[in-house]
Amino acid sequence: MDRNEAVLRELNLYPQWVRRNPPAPVVAEQSVPVTAEVEAIAPAAAVAPVSGIGNLGWAELKQQVRDCTACKLRAGCTQTVFGVGDERAEWLFVGEGPGADEDAQGEPFVGQAGKLLDNMLLAIKLRRGKNVYIANIVKCRPPGNRTPEADEIATCLPYLQRQIELIKPKLIVALGKTAATALLGRDAPLGSLRGVWHDYRGVPLLVTYHPAYLLRSPMEKAKAWQDLCLATEVMQKIPDATQKL
Repeated sequence: MDRNEAVLRELNLYPQWVRRNPPAPVVAEQSVPVTAEVEAIAPAAAVAPVSGIGNLGWAELKQQVRDCTACKLRAGCTQTVFGVGDERAEWLFVGEGPGADEDAQGEPFVGQAGKLLDNMLLAIKLRRGKNVYIANIVKCRPPGNRTPEADEIATCLPYLQRQIELIKPKLIVALGKTAATALLGRDAPLGSLRGVWHDYRGVPLLVTYHPAYLLRSPMEKAKAWQDLCLATEVMQKIPDATQKL
């Protein structure tokens, strides 16, 4: 069995699932064409960044995250989980928050959900750390892996916003409802957010299932594959003019 077949089997997509005559991506109501100039869309959950964060480079930002005690999550975790990958990546994947494995190792998506995410990346010919950056909405593990609360997201989100400014990705993939609603600034069912591309401050954003959810609901992996196919289609349509200088 070759590697591609193994990946597709892991995603419950073997024999390979292929769309026939795939429809053109549907643009969400709040979205605009990729080629258009757009105004920044500030997530409703965001708060004003702490003083000076907008001028921080990578080293300073990482240090500030390590030293952060701005919300109650820091007191209950082992360490902050900043993010990992290519700091000039075209692809940015954003999850919810660290789990137990991530809290122990200091890197996002390193447990079973991380293995599935790696296979999802391989299925579209991507690899962790190579033109891919992975981060979370919050940098500290919530107790019992619960969903981060609104005030925790509001406090931590400016760090991710600064990461996005530094990375300048061509495409953002939100993994799960928490990531999607935090970045889009509106609460909506995950199903209504999938299958269309949205706009995050001029960057196309697509929504799919969190890998941890797919482990619990493997029958949804085919839908996740649809989302990944759409992501590759959108990426191919982004004009060269939007590439990073």
